[in-house]
Amino acid sequence: MPNRRLRGFSLVELVVVIMILGILAAIAAPNFLGTSRRAADQSLIQTLQVIRNAIDMYVAEFGALPAAGSGANETTFKTALSTYVRGDFPKCTVGTVAPSDTVVIEAPSGSEIDGASGTGGWKYNRLTGKFIINFQGNTQIDPTKKYDEL
Repeated sequence: MPNRRLRGFSLVELVVVIMILGILAAIAAPNFLGTSRRAADQSLIQTLQVIRNAIDMYVAEFGALPAAGSGANETTFKTALSTYVRGDFPKCTVGTVAPSDTVVIEAPSGSEIDGASGTGGWKYNRLTGKFIINFQGNTQIDPTKKYDEL
């Protein structure tokens, strides 16, 4: 019977292949993670558009902004828009308390919202109808823009 030696990969060859795969993974992983964060920001922008469109539809139907009275609160705002938003009120997915569907209702003395005042959720100006993200962190899409500027 002839003496046959089974040939396989040496330990050195296996280590080299594993190192190459590790280097490729280290290069690809940050790109993949950044893509998913940017996709989450795009989803958040779409959610903002849905709520802003719901506010516009409410105004078109009733001739006034939702929750415009002095006694307006988060519940009256969400109830007013419930006809125009399918399902539960959307959650804001950024901020230190994310996900949060909390809506801060304000009526500043000026015409604009003062900017984000919290750590997550939404912010609504009952006098102008402006609806923003209540968080000032930088976006993944454009790091020079903050979430409350979208």
